[in-house]
Amino acid sequence: MRTARPRLTGSEVASRLASHVLVCDGAMGTMLHAGGVSLDRSLPELNLSHPELVRSIHRAYIAAGADIIETNTFGASRLRLARHGLGDQAAELNRAGARLAREARDEASRKAGLLVAGSISPVTPAGLGHRLAARELRDAFREQIEALYDGGVDLLLFETFGSLAELVEAIGVAQALGSVPVVAQMTFVEDGRSLGGDSPEEVATALANLGVAALGANCTLGPQGLLDVLAELARWTNLPLTAQPNAGPPTLTDGRFQYTASDPAYFGRQARRFVELGATLVGGCCGTTPAHIEAVAAAVSGMRRMPSPASVEGVRFHSVDSRGSAPADSDHAQVSPVLETAARGELIVACELPPPLGADALRAVSDAQALAASGCRAVIVGPVESTRVQASPASIALLVQQRVPELEVILTATTWEKSLMVLQADLLGTYAFGIRHVVCRTGTPPLHGDYPNAAGVWEVDSLGLIDVLRGLNEGRDYNGIPVGRPTTFVIGARVNPAASDFTHEVTTARRKLSSGASFLITPPVYDLEALERLLDAVDPPADVPVLLGLMPLHDLRHAEYLQHEVPDMAVPAGVLERMCRAGESGPAVGREVALDLFQAARAGGRVHGVVLSSASGDASEMAELLPHLLA
Repeated sequence: MRTARPRLTGSEVASRLASHVLVCDGAMGTMLHAGGVSLDRSLPELNLSHPELVRSIHRAYIAAGADIIETNTFGASRLRLARHGLGDQAAELNRAGARLAREARDEASRKAGLLVAGSISPVTPAGLGHRLAARELRDAFREQIEALYDGGVDLLLFETFGSLAELVEAIGVAQALGSVPVVAQMTFVEDGRSLGGDSPEEVATALANLGVAALGANCTLGPQGLLDVLAELARWTNLPLTAQPNAGPPTLTDGRFQYTASDPAYFGRQARRFVELGATLVGGCCGTTPAHIEAVAAAVSGMRRMPSPASVEGVRFHSVDSRGSAPADSDHAQVSPVLETAARGELIVACELPPPLGADALRAVSDAQALAASGCRAVIVGPVESTRVQASPASIALLVQQRVPELEVILTATTWEKSLMVLQADLLGTYAFGIRHVVCRTGTPPLHGDYPNAAGVWEVDSLGLIDVLRGLNEGRDYNGIPVGRPTTFVIGARVNPAASDFTHEVTTARRKLSSGASFLITPPVYDLEALERLLDAVDPPADVPVLLGLMPLHDLRHAEYLQHEVPDMAVPAGVLERMCRAGESGPAVGREVALDLFQAARAGGRVHGVVLSSASGDASEMAELLPHLLA
């Protein structure tokens, strides 16, 4: 029988965090769900009902090379357990979580010095925002922290905090109760700020004098997004840094979350970059597995803590995504400049216009004017993608149409954000003001942000939306009820050559065409052979234009981000190699790649136009490239 190892003192643990590079474990919830635990179950409760399952996950991470394992106590405060009827068991569940982690550690013979971190999440229940009084927060944190101390944890890991004020309260409670080192991690979204809107500078400044052993970021973002945040934190603190990114953004498939950065080798390479920025604790969050942690451990083996850089290259927050005249009332025929241009054999050139954040809707107008001046004849107003407040795509589409009449405005409509009744009402409203072209997308709700508890509606998907528009064109609503004069919407649909399930993509594309899609748009494409395979399989009618998504790459980092962290995107090895050789000439080479793809696609004779977009939403970047496409 193994005996428990002697416990390190708080100062010894803090010293290790300050001088060594330690590998933390990965996701507990992902592994539990993979083991059959339902998404709606309380995971900390498994510490009592299924202790061996929890212990086996600890063992797997230890075997993968983790130096720190976290207790299965995320969300184990009285206030968050209450929704499962477990509030009164908070202390017991936390002590059990600590015990299971210690048992797994004591069984391990790989090496000495393995640490157990008590995992603590925000205690504010979903839906309450910041309405809890400071005393309620402190009481909930105190109960959980005391139980973890009793359970024998070596350090506390506060993680996935969106509110800086709540994190400060939690740290204060921990410091008042004992001398166990505290690691503090906020979660940031794609604009580089926390869910509560705090910048890395504000976070680092607020935590600087609170006695934390290390600070950093975890969750929500994939490796590259978190790298940007860590680079900014490094500018404002000399404390050891921590990084535990997600395995890319999740997608929900057949009731289970899947993550895009599934390549452990890629994940490991990014971990080295975290250490180079000053991280001493690197691990994973949602979607990561022992395979990811094994890759991280191998990648950072032998590395020591790097001094914080004196200055950091300007931070770039990739916001990469593929966004994607009055009718003749007498016969309700479709009058479409897009379809007419294709029918004449001329090139359709459209640019993607993402809705600007906040109330600065006039920015979209100035961007549209700049694009029109460079030869663009159509703009596609993209869907809501940011986690921040912004004007609706329909409002932007109407504004641009009124202010820039020389442009044809194509609206992207997504189905997740509205009920079926509101969708139809909005579509009829935009139609009344002259919007005729609509691209139908299902879309995905942004994760967290200004409204972290918002959820999707999902009454229909993109196929259902095509049916809605076809019904309106036939003078009826989705339920077959007459709506009076028929509309003349021109329906667009997305097809993706890089879809992970090719057979499903082909079947869906055919259904979109049979349901009434009049033109097809791809996301940014870097593999024309994949596009040819898709068009061969779908075989769209000759009168259905295909518009190629085209987005210039900025550098190798951008290309790798698309390949590894954006769902259903593919960048061939040849393009990656070309961007690797480009070095500092990355933007110029990226434009060359885009032009080469465009010319090859046009020469193939199956592409009728392009949808030009910018990774950063920069209209000037698109305006610069437009003359080369129109030459």
